[in-house]
Amino acid sequence: MNLELMQELSVPTDSKIVLLVLDGLGGLPDENGRTELEAANAPNLDSLAAASDLGLARPVAAGVSPGSGPGHLSLFGYNPFEYVVGRGVLSALGVGFELGENDLAARINFATKDGSGKISDRRAGRIPTEEASQLVEEIGSKLDLDGADVTLLHEKEHRAVAIFHGEGFSDALNDSDPQRTGLEPLPVKPQEDTPEAEKSAALANEFVEKVDAILESKEPANTVLLRGFGMHPKLPSFAEAYKLRAAAIAGYPMYKGLARLAGMELLEEGEGVAGEFQTLKDNWDDYDFFFVHVKATDAAGEDGDARRKSEVIEEVDGLLPELLDLGPDVLAVTGDHATPAKLLSHSWHGVPFLLRSEYTLPTAESFGERTCIGGSLGTFPAEEIMGLLMGHALKLNRYGA
Repeated sequence: MNLELMQELSVPTDSKIVLLVLDGLGGLPDENGRTELEAANAPNLDSLAAASDLGLARPVAAGVSPGSGPGHLSLFGYNPFEYVVGRGVLSALGVGFELGENDLAARINFATKDGSGKISDRRAGRIPTEEASQLVEEIGSKLDLDGADVTLLHEKEHRAVAIFHGEGFSDALNDSDPQRTGLEPLPVKPQEDTPEAEKSAALANEFVEKVDAILESKEPANTVLLRGFGMHPKLPSFAEAYKLRAAAIAGYPMYKGLARLAGMELLEEGEGVAGEFQTLKDNWDDYDFFFVHVKATDAAGEDGDARRKSEVIEEVDGLLPELLDLGPDVLAVTGDHATPAKLLSHSWHGVPFLLRSEYTLPTAESFGERTCIGGSLGTFPAEEIMGLLMGHALKLNRYGA
């Protein structure tokens, strides 16, 4: 989508848009031949689908499994190849840290390394927030790096963020996370032949080495993996590109970081999906665009738990009437990528997309991958979603004479 075109055509109106994102919504058939979405008992979503435009969104490119960062940037209308944002930046922004122009941020996963030096669990058993927070404090009190100061902040559960302060850094670095168990952590290497990248890689490797020494006797979190090196980018805000008063409701810091980067106002979310919907109701009159994020679908998919993923969808479905009672002019339900329980990871598969407004062309009676394939929107780039939402909300002027 062309952001300059959106900026030229967009007009402020009183119509309201809700973008409901069930993280990792897309799936694959199980032994019974149904995806997690198709297996869910979701009568409200099915009823909504019967009055909606349906399609499958492609987050990045055919065959490419996206991270949550590019997946959400596409949903928000930003070309994920033009606007490359390191996951460390999103984590830092998500916990409220103000990144300096020269700061280098990296996402930390606490992980488990076995006696042979290979990663046996990339998430250290999803250690609870309290335990991980204590580890962050301990590391911060003992860590001493040559040539840079570092700020360590806990994010949630097994995740944290490191922000390196100094001069002459580069984020052109590969991750230390091998992305699979049974493999040794990777050394951080520069992706370009520059002094800045060489310096940054050496610093990152020193960090891992010294943190591993601190965690050596810990279980299950006896090592760290670094992912998504990044420095502060500049994105056109929703107010600039779409003339929207946008708000975000998300329980996980990273998605708050994404929303903050896009210029959305962060609302204090309640507990769970019900709490998020209550926050939506409490702030309904103050904004014309709401991004509402549900994380648990993705976590269940990554754990290989298809039934739990279906149950999260069913929980959202049960609460959907509360959202519909607000009377959004445009409602979209989708995900940022697929996370099939069959793969235990993000995948390249299309993401179900549902759009309800007064101006839709319904084609099916249920909400699932296969009904979306045959929907009026077909398979399309996720980057076009914001244009669809703006058009259906009558927030775009005509293009050309």
